[in-house]
Amino acid sequence: MTKIFAFIFSFVLLLNVAIVQSNKSILVLKNPSNIQRDGELIILTRKQIESKTGKLQTKDYVKIYPQHSSPLVVQFDDIDQDGVWDEAVFLYSFKPEESVSLKIEKLPVKIDTASALAHVRMKLKDADEKFGESVKHVDMPYQNKPTDFSKQKLPYYLTEGPGWENDKVAFRLYFDTRNAKDIYGKRVSGMVMDTVGANPKNSYHKFSNWGMDILAVGKSLGAGGLAFSYNQNGKDTLVRLGGLNVKSETYDEIADGPVRAVFKMDYHWVLNKQPVEVIEYISTWGGQYFYQSKIFIKGNHLPEDLKIDMGISDFYDNQSANFSSGNAKVVYSFGKQSENKDNLGMAIFSDAKNFSKFWSIGKETTPVSDINQTYLSEEKINASNPVVYRYYACWSKTNPIFDNENSFADFLHAEAAKFSHPVIIH
Repeated sequence: MTKIFAFIFSFVLLLNVAIVQSNKSILVLKNPSNIQRDGELIILTRKQIESKTGKLQTKDYVKIYPQHSSPLVVQFDDIDQDGVWDEAVFLYSFKPEESVSLKIEKLPVKIDTASALAHVRMKLKDADEKFGESVKHVDMPYQNKPTDFSKQKLPYYLTEGPGWENDKVAFRLYFDTRNAKDIYGKRVSGMVMDTVGANPKNSYHKFSNWGMDILAVGKSLGAGGLAFSYNQNGKDTLVRLGGLNVKSETYDEIADGPVRAVFKMDYHWVLNKQPVEVIEYISTWGGQYFYQSKIFIKGNHLPEDLKIDMGISDFYDNQSANFSSGNAKVVYSFGKQSENKDNLGMAIFSDAKNFSKFWSIGKETTPVSDINQTYLSEEKINASNPVVYRYYACWSKTNPIFDNENSFADFLHAEAAKFSHPVIIH
C-alpha cells in the first residue's frame, strides 16, 4: 500500500510540474478595446520570451503558434546591432475584447517562409548610372545639396534618400540639407521602392499602375519632417532639423521585413551654437497606413524650453482639424491635396503626456524660420523618454474609404482607440 501511495504521489507531482511547465510556455494576448484590430504588431523582447522558454542561446530562435494551427510568421530584430536579436515581432488580428493563447517553443533555426509586408532600402548610383543593391550604412556627404535635375537625370541616392514602405503606403526621406519626408501613394500591395525612380523615363510624378508621388513638399516639413522650437533672444524660433547646421548625418538599416522595416537616422547638429545629437528610429509594418518615429535628443546645453515639432504640408485644397482621444492627440488634414488632385487624408498622432500644442505656419517664411505651409504638432522634450509619433497617409486611390472626410475621421478615431489601448501581453 505504501508503494501505491508513493507511486500516486510521484505521478501527481510530475503532472503538476508538467502543467506548470506547459503554462510557462503559453503567451496570452488580450485586445482591451471593443473594436476589431487587424494586423496588430506584437513586439516581444528577448527577456519576455525567456520568461516563457528559459534561457536562449545566442543562435536560438522561437516558434509561436495558436494551438492546433500553423506557426505565425515571426521576425527577429537586432535593434542594438550587437549581433544578437533583441525583439521578436509578428502580426495578429483580434476580435473586439478578444483574448488568445499562443504557444512558444525554442528552435535552433529560424523559419523563413513569408512574403514581404514591409521593406526599407537605401541605394546608391554607380558609374553606369544604375542603382546597385541596397546598403545598410551610409554617411551623408557634408552639407549635401538637393539634386539639381537640370544637370543630372538621376540623383546619387535612389529617390534622393532612404525609401520605406509596407503593403499600403510608401515614404522617402531627402538625404540632404532639406531633410523632409515625402509620400508615395500605392495602388498595389507588393513592394515597389526598389524600382520607383530608377528610370528617368518613368517619372514617379505621373499616375501609374503602382501609384505615384502624391505630396507637395516645397519649404514645408512634408510628411512628418522635424523641427525644433525655443525662445531665442526673446523671440520664438523654429529651426528645421537640417540645413547648414547639420555637421553629419548617417543612415543605418536595422530590419528589413518581412513583418516590419526599421532604420535609424543619426544627426550631429548645432542648435543655438551648441552641439546636439538627434537619433530617430523610423519603422513601418504590414497592414497599416502610417510610419512610426521614435526620437532621442542628446545635448549638454539644450534650451530649457526646447520642444520638437512634426509637420504636415499644407498645399492645395484641404481642411485641418484636431481632436483628443485617450492618450492620443491628433491633428489631421483632408481634401483634394494630392499631386493627383484627388482626396488625401494625413494625420499626426502624438502622445498626450508630452503634448504641447497644435499650430500652423502660412505661406510666408519668417526671418527666424525657412519653414512654411505646414500644420504642426508640438511635443515637450523629456530627457528620460523618447518622443514617439505616428504619421498617417491615407490616399483615396489606395482605399476608397479615404474618399470621404467623415469615413477618414471615423478611421482616425478607431486608430486613436488602438493607440491609447495597446494589446495586453501576459
